[in-house]
Amino acid sequence: MLSLDEQSAQPDFWLNNEQAQQTMRRLSSLRDEIGAWRALHNRTRDALGLLELAEQERDEQIVHDIEREAQTIEQELAQREFQLMLSGEHDRNGALLAIHAGAGGTESQDWAAMLMRMFTRWAEGKGFKVALVDETAGEEAGIKSVTLEIKGDYAYGYLQAEKGVHRLVRLSPFDSAHRRHTSFALVEVMPELGDELEAVEVNPDDVQMDVFRSSGAGGQNVQKTSTAVRLTHIPTGIVVTCQNERSQVQNREMAMKVLKSRLYELARAEREEEIARIKGKHGGMGFGNQIRSYVLHPYQMVKDHRTDHEVGNAQAVLDGALDGFMEAYLRKDMAPA
Repeated sequence: MLSLDEQSAQPDFWLNNEQAQQTMRRLSSLRDEIGAWRALHNRTRDALGLLELAEQERDEQIVHDIEREAQTIEQELAQREFQLMLSGEHDRNGALLAIHAGAGGTESQDWAAMLMRMFTRWAEGKGFKVALVDETAGEEAGIKSVTLEIKGDYAYGYLQAEKGVHRLVRLSPFDSAHRRHTSFALVEVMPELGDELEAVEVNPDDVQMDVFRSSGAGGQNVQKTSTAVRLTHIPTGIVVTCQNERSQVQNREMAMKVLKSRLYELARAEREEEIARIKGKHGGMGFGNQIRSYVLHPYQMVKDHRTDHEVGNAQAVLDGALDGFMEAYLRKDMAPA
């Protein structure tokens, strides 16, 4: 198999423009990663050289500066070592993240909106680009469901830790008696596929397409024509909608991309379930099998039930401070059984 450098040097490389761009992005990402490791190596070598000089001259100020530099190097090394653990087939990819409100009406729909804000803030803090693919508003507040496209290196690698049911316990702002309520929302995470999309075969006869007018806040933003698209995959019952693009063709292309990603993830989940069954492992992903609880009353705590990682500052987590939970899960998931 040709290396990425060799592929980019082939005479017919740019005949497939989209594939060529994906290859160049991958090549650029790898070069940046190698460059970062080399820079870290050089910083370490320079710090050791300065330390030797400081010891010879007994310069305490330089030693103090080197100690600070060593702490910085250690933190960056820990982060880069962790990224090396993200070596799964799609860990480098962007992600499609879907949130679905559970039973409970307005309470759960508001919780789904809070999760959307949490993940958006986390992604933006990482420097990822977030785009709205589709959103269904709640009846009174919040959202019934939403799909986000999150672009950036390792977005899927990190976000795969968030798959499952998220549980909220709080005093309800929608209850006149201000009683405590428990709400659930399901988070789905799929890798953003590149060349793999071509390998996902979808029989056109298995897909029902409906078009409708995109929803909006009114005025000029409301579409006068039916540009939104709903695709229903009849064999699996998967339904995908997209109404964020300007034209029906663009919405259909994005909806098909999401549908293929869902089918790809479904097939992989079925394979993993079969492997787990053979190994004698059992588990469920339905409501009630929450992966994490966010408690805002009578005390504040966010706890991941898979790793026992917990944080007392729930508001910071809801503002996007998720790295600790993701890393704890991924480290446990990658640890030898």
